[in-house]
Amino acid sequence: MEKLWYGEPAKIWEEALPLGNGRLGAMVSGNVINESIGVNEESIWYGGPMDRNNEDAKEALPKVRKLIFEGKIAEAESLLATSFTGTPEAMRPYQSLGSIELRFKDLYEPRNYYRELDLEDAVYKQNFTVEDTRFVRMMLISRPDDAMVMYFKTEGVVKVSLNAFLRRDRFFDGVKKSGENGIYLYGNLGKGGFDFGMSLSAKTVGGTVKVVGEQIEIEDATEVMLIFTAASTYRLGEGADIEAHNREIIKKVEAKTFSMIVKDHIEDYQNLFNRVTFEIGEWTSASALPTNERVKRVMQGKRGDISLSKLFFDYGRYLLISCSRPGDLPANLQGIWNKDMTPPWDSKYTVNINAQMNYWPAEVCNLSECHEPLLEFIKKLVPNGRKTAKEMYGCRGFVCHHNTDIYGDTAPQDMYIPATYWVMGAAWLCTHIWTHYEYTLDEEFLKEYFPIMREAAEFFLDYLVEHKGYLVTCPSVSPENTFILPNGQTGSNIYGVTMDNQILRDLFTQCIESAKILNVEDELNEQIKKALKAIKPTEIGLNGYILEWPEDYEEAEPGHRHISHLYGLYPSDQISVDKTPDLARAAKLTLERRLAKGGGHTGWSRAWIINHYAKLWEGEKAYDNLVKLFEMSVYPNLFDKHPPFQIDGNFGVTAGIANMIVQSDFDRIVLLPACPKAWKEGSMTGLKTKKTGTIDIYWENNKLTEAYLSFEKDIDMGIRYKDICQDMHFEANKTYLITLANASTLDISEYVEEDDANES
Repeated sequence: MEKLWYGEPAKIWEEALPLGNGRLGAMVSGNVINESIGVNEESIWYGGPMDRNNEDAKEALPKVRKLIFEGKIAEAESLLATSFTGTPEAMRPYQSLGSIELRFKDLYEPRNYYRELDLEDAVYKQNFTVEDTRFVRMMLISRPDDAMVMYFKTEGVVKVSLNAFLRRDRFFDGVKKSGENGIYLYGNLGKGGFDFGMSLSAKTVGGTVKVVGEQIEIEDATEVMLIFTAASTYRLGEGADIEAHNREIIKKVEAKTFSMIVKDHIEDYQNLFNRVTFEIGEWTSASALPTNERVKRVMQGKRGDISLSKLFFDYGRYLLISCSRPGDLPANLQGIWNKDMTPPWDSKYTVNINAQMNYWPAEVCNLSECHEPLLEFIKKLVPNGRKTAKEMYGCRGFVCHHNTDIYGDTAPQDMYIPATYWVMGAAWLCTHIWTHYEYTLDEEFLKEYFPIMREAAEFFLDYLVEHKGYLVTCPSVSPENTFILPNGQTGSNIYGVTMDNQILRDLFTQCIESAKILNVEDELNEQIKKALKAIKPTEIGLNGYILEWPEDYEEAEPGHRHISHLYGLYPSDQISVDKTPDLARAAKLTLERRLAKGGGHTGWSRAWIINHYAKLWEGEKAYDNLVKLFEMSVYPNLFDKHPPFQIDGNFGVTAGIANMIVQSDFDRIVLLPACPKAWKEGSMTGLKTKKTGTIDIYWENNKLTEAYLSFEKDIDMGIRYKDICQDMHFEANKTYLITLANASTLDISEYVEEDDANES
């Protein structure tokens, strides 16, 4: 039963249920009489592009560096605030598109109410009874049809009667009749912004339909199909006839029956969703409760509902499929489910962790296509990032700070000392290019993106400065933390931050490895090799913790939500239990200290901690933090709670659960590295491993029973289960069965289907 379900309508937005096709999003509350469905479209960003680069930064840069190296942090930060802050300081915000308003008639005293979101088919379903009539409502947003379809029918005497209209909080230019049975709301997103329009049309069986004023009026229909779509000139181009475009989409949908629409929608969705399965244990009495009751029970300290982990894992995959498809914009802070005109943090792309976390599950969960919007978006940063690099820092290459928007803005965002003056955004994003290659081995893709990776690296060849025998970033921050100097003063901007070093170690190494794969040997490659050798290694402080800054400073917030200095543990592979045991022990102590001081108090931070413990092969601690996330950081609709809602935590947890079951790098695959005792028996199938492998794994009594592994190419790969390590050569397009031979050996043999064996 892969469902979120409820016995009552949503009372607040965080109880509504999300639908999406990558480009369009909706939040359905399930109200019987007055239904307001919040709708989003990916390109509804207010305002046009801006050049926000601060022209005073380049002249001030040497002064800032001098002050930082002299330990005059407060003076340096004062200069940064004036000379490096973007002009203006804020980028463009993402906005709600508006809402579909439905006013149903002749409904009173509804009984037997039920609503659900079925994760297996991505369809919202609702039913209730009035007198002796059963009302059924179904909704979906179809990728093949590029539209939201709302279907209402009755089984009994009472028919469907309603008024439908569109709203956008006065942020629109007009609304009018469109076609015989439709309406069209249109507007502009401010100076330099895109034109947009949303359309709603009705098709019925029985009854009457007419447009009165700005409303569609339906009377006494047996069945109703409302079709909604929206677009902007972001995709269609300046001057495009958006209404005609929308009408063409609606016309094609109207030509289909609802069953045809559902069939095409499910086929498209399940092609992605069904690639991976996750099963743990048996359903309990708690599993049969409404989803909000299950969350409430966990918040009360009742931990018996282990299948909530499965539901959350599958929900994360559902959400990624629903908000990030090839050709679309990437998922922002709220995915595509934003209810506000001025949302928290502008619902932008925050690239000092949040946007990256959105895509952590993409490759391992066999959803490489869903990773493409982020990878494609990186291209948009390059021209703006070159301008920022040149004008603000006098550097080659391209750079991005800790936020960006639909236009790929790369200048600093806000005047927030612990976050704003950080130059690692593009570098971190470019590591996603290599991650995609690791899972696909797509050399054409690597060849296309290789110049972008090198431009990101090229910026740092100019930006890095020598200090105490190392090449260091300066200025930079460890997002978004604050240190205390020995003299008692606080600061955030410093040099040679540990996270910077770790990101650069990844970026430089990945550029070098890519050059080797693509047979590129040139001066730039040699410069990158030389710079890599001069990056300071990750260090352990006197107390046994991973150092966050270049010195062993005290933290102003020891329980800070960001754990940036453990980037090397996850999402990177620089720290691991078996390859760097000293750093792994230090990372464990670092996590324990963070948590002891109140860390993990935001949902996305707790998700990062789950991944960290998974990479440390600490299954019980990973699971304990998963349960704590359910206790503290989940809304009734299972959206992640920062608070407010941010979708990154949903995606981070999905990646964390996958990492608890299987981990891989270019050298080896680790089986059940962090499977907790609570998941006594179970299976996970369809996960991807690096080097384009696919694995199905099964366990009982917390022990491996069997795993099926196949690769698309001939591959040499190590297999690890607990303390057992074996190296193997795997041939392409064959399936291998892995079982536990004894306490020190794995039995790895070619697997042949029984039918195939009989034929041979």
